[in-house]
Amino acid sequence: MAIHIGLIGGGNISNTHAAAARDIANVVIAAVWGTNPNKVEALAQQHNARAYADLKEFLRHRPMEMVVIGSPSGLHADHGIACARQGLHVLVEKPIDITSGRADALIAESKRAGVKLGVIFQDRFAPDILRLKQILDEGTLGRLLFIDARVKWFRPREYYSHSRWRGTLALDGGGVLINQAIHTVDLMLWLLGDAEVLHAQTATRFHHIEAEDTISLCLEFRDGTMGALHASTACYPGSPRVLEITGTKGSIVLEHDRIVAAQGGRVEWVKGPPSDGAVNLNTFSPVVDDCRGHRNAIEDFIRAIERDGTPACDGVEGSRSLALVEAAYDMSRQSNINPSLI
Repeated sequence: MAIHIGLIGGGNISNTHAAAARDIANVVIAAVWGTNPNKVEALAQQHNARAYADLKEFLRHRPMEMVVIGSPSGLHADHGIACARQGLHVLVEKPIDITSGRADALIAESKRAGVKLGVIFQDRFAPDILRLKQILDEGTLGRLLFIDARVKWFRPREYYSHSRWRGTLALDGGGVLINQAIHTVDLMLWLLGDAEVLHAQTATRFHHIEAEDTISLCLEFRDGTMGALHASTACYPGSPRVLEITGTKGSIVLEHDRIVAAQGGRVEWVKGPPSDGAVNLNTFSPVVDDCRGHRNAIEDFIRAIERDGTPACDGVEGSRSLALVEAAYDMSRQSNINPSLI
């Protein structure tokens, strides 16, 4: 049977959600709502859906079983709660929201309403990252020593100045850490488990925004692994994300979402030819050029609905990265380290 999906939002990420959903068998994009009527109408026409100007009317549209939320981050919980109260399953773009309190409210309301709640962290579905997860779970690298991540991307100033919400504390919740690097934070936690923030330093080096465009974190994971994360949207022209994991029996380097180096012991076999797909544009553009990860996330969520199971990244799992981001911001403020060199 077909499953009917509603979309909240009309920006770049909602276009990605629509393209991903369109590629799934027996999925119908039924309705679209957002605050920009021109974008909403264009997206709805493209996918033969109904455009709505009123949120309450959108939520009453039937048939519609689930909603994919792509609104500004600080509105995710509000929109998710509204959907849950109408009996609609909720799949929300990362982050789940911008505070743990708001995330907890969404989790609680979804549970009360008996609907599924999921958060889109599409990197978890990349083939090489799944292989890396298996390698770590099997202990192939021995005792882990370090996990180092670099998200040195670039966004032009117009990326923020042409948006009403990006880089604002009220709707984005912060800058590069909560928006771009949270994918990598989620990945580190998913691979190694919970972590404590030992040091956090933020700076606004290039963009005219309220939040940080550059951050450096020092972490300690529950097994004692030492971690570091450096992230920025001011690194011209931008370079692919790199994640390096080093253990007593081997090491692996992930570039973007592909294993590009593997050394030591029994890990040589994991290195293979680059996977097919479009060239990653995330280093310098917010446009998602390859929607297969989002398609996998939506497919996983639909299976959870049909089988009454748990999504790969449910609300509780999806809030772990937000909690670490909050801890990093808190530590940065407490240390009074936030230089602005604009």
